[in-house]
Amino acid sequence: MSLDQTVLPAVKNMKDFEKLLQTSTDYIIILESRLGLLHKVVRAGQKAGKKVWVHVDLIQGLKADDYGMEFLGRVVKPDGVISTRSHVIQQAKKYKLTTVQRLFLIDSQAVEHNVAIIKKVMPDYVEVLPGIVPGMIKEIKDQIGVPVIAGGLIRTEKEANAAIQSGASAVSTSRSELWNF
Repeated sequence: MSLDQTVLPAVKNMKDFEKLLQTSTDYIIILESRLGLLHKVVRAGQKAGKKVWVHVDLIQGLKADDYGMEFLGRVVKPDGVISTRSHVIQQAKKYKLTTVQRLFLIDSQAVEHNVAIIKKVMPDYVEVLPGIVPGMIKEIKDQIGVPVIAGGLIRTEKEANAAIQSGASAVSTSRSELWNF
């Protein structure tokens, strides 16, 4: 599975979301929202021709258990989900959603543990945070055989380019100045 753009805009507020609806981006990541608004936001994005991915861990009011994921998959119907939890990734696959598992580069033990989980769950993508560690992006990609998205702490085009040059398929960022399509 490949992405057709290298910058994935991640929004934290409706003002930025509405601006993105008018752009040529194919993807919008919803970082923060409330459960009551989520369906409306996802539908608006999809109506504008966007693929909308939802960061499940950051949706207020959504419990990321089997029933919460059933609601997300059957009612909200985003195009994809992002989560740190392998259980969420497994549940999302049941509803044919694109899956992105977040991996925080805390220390070597955490990386080893998460790589083992990722190899079992096999998400569509792995988002490596922080995305400003190019050497680790390549290492993780080589170990898991899943496309990598770099995210977190990417503040400049130079940092975004370094992540891409290291093997990341894309960069996710909430910095609107980097949303150059």
